[in-house]
Amino acid sequence: MATASASLPRDHDWWRTAVVYQIYPRSFADSDGDGIGDLAGLTSRVGYLRRLGVDAVWLSPFYPSALADGGYDIDDHRAVDPRLGSLADFDAMTAALHEAGLRVIVDIVPNHSSNRHRWFLEALAAAKGSPARQRYIFRDGRGPDQSEPPNDWKGAFGGSAWEAVGDGQFYLHLFAPEQPDWNWDNPEVRADHLETLHFWADRGVDGFRVDVAVALAKDLSEPLLSAAELAWRPAGPDHPLYDRDELDEIYAQWRTVFNQYDPPRSAVGEAWLSDHDRLARYARPDSLGQVFDFDLLRADFDARAYRDRIAPALARAAHLGSSLTWVLSNHDVVRHASRFGLPPLGPEADNSKSEARDAAWLKSGGQEPAEDTGLGLRRARAAVGCLLALPGSVCLYQGEELGLREVVDMPAEARQDPIFFRSDGVGRDGCRVPLPWQADGPSLGFGPGPAHLPQPDWFADFAVTVEEADPESTLSFYRLALAVRRHLLRQLPRPGDPMGLEWLRAPVGALHFRRPGGWHCLVNFTAPPFPLPAGEVLTASGPLPDDKLPEATTVWLRS
Repeated sequence: MATASASLPRDHDWWRTAVVYQIYPRSFADSDGDGIGDLAGLTSRVGYLRRLGVDAVWLSPFYPSALADGGYDIDDHRAVDPRLGSLADFDAMTAALHEAGLRVIVDIVPNHSSNRHRWFLEALAAAKGSPARQRYIFRDGRGPDQSEPPNDWKGAFGGSAWEAVGDGQFYLHLFAPEQPDWNWDNPEVRADHLETLHFWADRGVDGFRVDVAVALAKDLSEPLLSAAELAWRPAGPDHPLYDRDELDEIYAQWRTVFNQYDPPRSAVGEAWLSDHDRLARYARPDSLGQVFDFDLLRADFDARAYRDRIAPALARAAHLGSSLTWVLSNHDVVRHASRFGLPPLGPEADNSKSEARDAAWLKSGGQEPAEDTGLGLRRARAAVGCLLALPGSVCLYQGEELGLREVVDMPAEARQDPIFFRSDGVGRDGCRVPLPWQADGPSLGFGPGPAHLPQPDWFADFAVTVEEADPESTLSFYRLALAVRRHLLRQLPRPGDPMGLEWLRAPVGALHFRRPGGWHCLVNFTAPPFPLPAGEVLTASGPLPDDKLPEATTVWLRS
């Protein structure tokens, strides 16, 4: 059984306070000029990740895929897409990251496979009711000739959630038709996923991010209910097929696998649920142990909104003995440097309104307010300064450390996201554009040739080489904040303690909290500039003129 790399400390609780950097491999670094990022390109940038100061990297899918959904349609969960490299390249990358003191987290996609997976091809070739079809979710069609879908459920990307196979049956796909859903009542499916977990853990993977963690088990009892009977909301936070109690048993089995390793493998679930009591089940020590806290990702840049979400989240984590994973951006949402340039929705806004606002903004061209084009970036820097000061771990998304905004001026023929093609949404390509490493070249240093998604001209101003030369850049702020954070956490007696935070008085429109050891974080969201309390300034997200904290700025102080 694999143990920790010799270059990494054998720390069972590393994940509780880790800063994890999410990499979308196809858009990170391209080593061979085919326009697609690859594992060798990632390996060549390990030095950059080490200098940034993160503790771990999370790789979005790098498995063989037709890219019907950005790599989340997987042909083989225990292989590497040849366009991205080989298993030998994966091992070399893991070794390089471990040598640099960085842990490796990989995406596990257990809700569905691709329609090119060997088991699905076997199911298509098999007869109705065969064992091969029992690994997926097949149902007879309706109507005299069985040509109508089994019911009126819709997929997350638009259209029916059912796809005909030509013999009177349909298969279920909650996402794209190229992503048939597994049948988690099938013992073969469960055993195969346990084998996948062992496969990557044995190769030295330190943890797993679980895609759509709430969707695996489904109530498919006959007769199937209609969308109206289920109050259907396709793939929303409280999807009617999500969050079944049977998931407790599934993840308890996974936890048994994780705990067979030294140190135990970590896991974090993607769980978009508005019921926090239900959400907390996935963060229990006998389950995945962590879930992403998306409440701040969906919140306005507002002091009350942040405190109303942070305080109860800390209390839930303390009750469970779990940890929190804060996040502002990822590969599925509008970059927060753009979101924070939008007008606020207010405290009564719900998730659907937030998503509708972002979609409307994208369709309008995604321009920040004309009177202050830097507002979104100032708020973005202040927000991450707040998150990095909180108890728990933080997940950063590639490019946010450069202050990248959403790319909205992209021709239709260049887009790749199924949301764009199957619904009226613009899609997620705008946050997946390859990174600018330098200010010139065919793909701004991403690779020797053009990138698979076009980079706008303004990307050159945000290139790594440009920002490294500027001590006031967003990259310089991230590097300093991460270095200070690491130093401060080392001084805490229990750095993973969720209760290690005390709220202090602050002006209306601001937050002030203290961490053990005399470390203060002040965030001015919307208040007029106010004097800083006495203390040593450790880092700030922006200038502090006249020793005052201006709007949209965070400062860390030590009393």
